[in-house]
Amino acid sequence: MLQFLLRRTFGAVVILVLLSAFTFFVFFGAGDPAAMSCGKNCTADNIALIHQNLGLDKPLTTQYWDWLVGIFAGRDYSIGHCSAPCFGYSFATKQDVWSTLIDRLPTTASLAIGGAAVFLTVGLGTGLLAAYKRGSLIDKVLTSISMVLSSAQIYILGPIALGLFVYSGLMDSPKYVNFTSDPAGWFMGLLLPWVVMATIFTAQYTRMSRSTMIEQLQEEHVRTAKAKGMSSSYVFLRYAWRGSLIPIVTILGMDLSSLFGGAMITEFTFQLAGVGRLAIDSVITLDLPMVLGVLVFSAALILVFNIIVDATYAFIDPRVRLS
Repeated sequence: MLQFLLRRTFGAVVILVLLSAFTFFVFFGAGDPAAMSCGKNCTADNIALIHQNLGLDKPLTTQYWDWLVGIFAGRDYSIGHCSAPCFGYSFATKQDVWSTLIDRLPTTASLAIGGAAVFLTVGLGTGLLAAYKRGSLIDKVLTSISMVLSSAQIYILGPIALGLFVYSGLMDSPKYVNFTSDPAGWFMGLLLPWVVMATIFTAQYTRMSRSTMIEQLQEEHVRTAKAKGMSSSYVFLRYAWRGSLIPIVTILGMDLSSLFGGAMITEFTFQLAGVGRLAIDSVITLDLPMVLGVLVFSAALILVFNIIVDATYAFIDPRVRLS
């Protein structure tokens, strides 16, 4: 297991380096970053000064190397020293890219963790109930509802939810409040985005947990457990349920990594200042250091979650552990 994790970690580092190099050369090689950071009323002398201060007068390969080294060792700029991990300074705000990402991360993390807790609990619960009551009226109703909700999108349900609950005065506008200072305000501020996300994601997890559970009930070890006289509920939860979690863990890891990397549509719809909203604002303002930082940061989170998912397999299914 340790060798496997080390190989996956090394592969993730290689992917991050290649991704950052490709993104850097595309963004910084396609135009003049100095002109983008200078603004409208900019002279040739100002652009030349920015080239010198940011090291943009160096070859592109040298610029990338300096940027890459700065992540691990820090870097000096004309406006000050950027401590490691240094992703540069924002063109728009002149703030440290890494500090800005860390400031936005709690909003995105709260949105991702809270939303996942809701849609995972509801989705798995309804899926298991539908599988246990397979062929009954409850199964048909739950399956039909999940099919309808699976076609919904956040950019449609989000404005509808805002109109029904926020604009009507029933709820306050969604906002992020620090959990340690006000847990109740944190919960109420993100409740509506969680519900909208859960409405959409629950349908996917309901259908998946139902189908995987039905497949597991046909496995030989499950039929053997039933033949030994074990109760249906015990076999259902002790044997079939564990085996059905593997594909669900895979999808959950992908969903969590994308949510932690920045739920752009959700954050933009509910005006939440998270990593996803930061990515949209950075693209609009052509803030290249911030765009590059968000991309690398999000990619790193996705790779980390994929490694965690692979390691989780062994704790869920003993067959994976033995192989």
